Amino acid sequence: MTTEFPDIWHLEEHGRLRVGSAGISWKALEGGNNVNVPASEIKWVEWTRVARNYQLKIGLKDTWKRESFENFRREDQDALVPLIRQHFDVNFEAKELSWRGWNWGSTDFQGQDLVFLVNGKPAFDIPLPTVANSNIAGKTEVSLEFIQPDTNAKKTGKNAPDELMELRMYIPGTQQKDEEEDGGPDISAAQLFHDTIKEKADIGQVSGESIVIFHEVLVSTPRGRYDIHMFPNFLRLHGKTYDYKVPYNTISRLFLLPRADEQNISLVVNLDPPIRQGQTRYPFLVLVFSRDEAMTAELNLDEETLSTKYEGKLAKSHDSLAHQVVSNVFRGLIGKNIARPSPNFAARSQDPSHPVKCSMKAIQGELYFLEKSIFFLSKQPYLINYNDIYNIVFTRLGGGMASGKTIDLRIEPKAGSDVTFSSIAKGEKDQIEEFLTSKNIRVKTEAADEAMAVDLGSDDDDDDEDMRSADSEEEKPKVRTGGGDDDEDSSEDEDFQASSSDAGSPTSSSDDDDDSGSAASDSPVKPKKKAKQPSGSPSP
Repeated sequence: MTTEFPDIWHLEEHGRLRVGSAGISWKALEGGNNVNVPASEIKWVEWTRVARNYQLKIGLKDTWKRESFENFRREDQDALVPLIRQHFDVNFEAKELSWRGWNWGSTDFQGQDLVFLVNGKPAFDIPLPTVANSNIAGKTEVSLEFIQPDTNAKKTGKNAPDELMELRMYIPGTQQKDEEEDGGPDISAAQLFHDTIKEKADIGQVSGESIVIFHEVLVSTPRGRYDIHMFPNFLRLHGKTYDYKVPYNTISRLFLLPRADEQNISLVVNLDPPIRQGQTRYPFLVLVFSRDEAMTAELNLDEETLSTKYEGKLAKSHDSLAHQVVSNVFRGLIGKNIARPSPNFAARSQDPSHPVKCSMKAIQGELYFLEKSIFFLSKQPYLINYNDIYNIVFTRLGGGMASGKTIDLRIEPKAGSDVTFSSIAKGEKDQIEEFLTSKNIRVKTEAADEAMAVDLGSDDDDDDEDMRSADSEEEKPKVRTGGGDDDEDSSEDEDFQASSSDAGSPTSSSDDDDDSGSAASDSPVKPKKKAKQPSGSPSP
């Protein structure tokens, strides 16, 4: 016999809930996902007042997951208590939450949950297995990052639930590391909380079911040296300051790219969603290996697992170059193919794997042309698929100045802003254009006409000369004030005399000016006449 409760919500879906001896089942009214909880898996049951009336929360055995159903009425509690105790033999606990709205309080670790208490009452709780990473910033702040939901099972549209991504806590003060021992060392309360989270949430634990460990791997993004621990479903980066837990389902692509220095090779891991370090997001992990570095690795897997689960894609032992060993293990465990530079692209060095050196804004890097995408490897990597490119334009002008040795490549995507790669050697243009054309990408060239530039430059020079001549002609009358050879000068002198006589008797200053002006006009005339004399005439 079952008891049904109508008008019950699960997440953001509306449906009906039934309680019987076989378990608890919930069915959506509009064809959503149904939820079935067998009686053998029910571990505990809680009754809580929430925003949508009352909530029934069910904890499951052998897992941290729980199911919540809301919109129960107050009188439904009297009907549920005997049903839960009769069919499942578990306690029915009514829990009272804190409604004060304070953002300060205390924390308590209860089993696999982190409970935030306000005035002694729980405000909210967090299942510790959902914590993907814990970072401590400074001495008083701890940041908790949570595991991303499965993108395949995630709902879309208006019924998609909100997901908690990050939680930050301010924890001042100091505490003793070992409270049982008097006189123990004092550490900051934030550091103690951070260490407890890592221990309870199993963050940074490198023992147990790890398949293989790569020690002291150089990672350029995020910068540092990390021990990489490979597990069946995720990997961990264990560094001196930060630890990261990366589920395999968040890894979208793998790239193996030889560097331009011909000494290193980078294994690039594309993450979606990216890992975070404070406010900084890292959508790419860039692992750097020396070309000549050798490595041996022994996988902690039996032959049956290798042949059945991994279908022979992994070997028990690996003994080869470091970048080959790590890339083979990544490809086998993650199940993703590794992209390499296209063999159809030949750079100026005639080596298809050789990258094209360029810059994106002020960031120097290397441009790789792959089979399905273009990848810019730098401190801030950039990736774009050929299918997302609307147009590619070559220009000869870099940074607003004419350059005959370099060109710019501007990518115009179908969505988003343009991206320009500058300082590309001019000799690379033909190979790049030929390769992009083979990928059915529209390529244009916005080359400024050099002849036009010369003409424009000459016109500008002529204009400048005309302006100078015009200015000089305007200034000439001021210098040659008393010249009798020029009609304009003579007319100016006549005007000057007339203007001086109109006012009556001239002043002494005007007479002095006239005398000085006539003297100045006579002095330059005599040297000119002497200069016109033939060279044979005697000098006085």
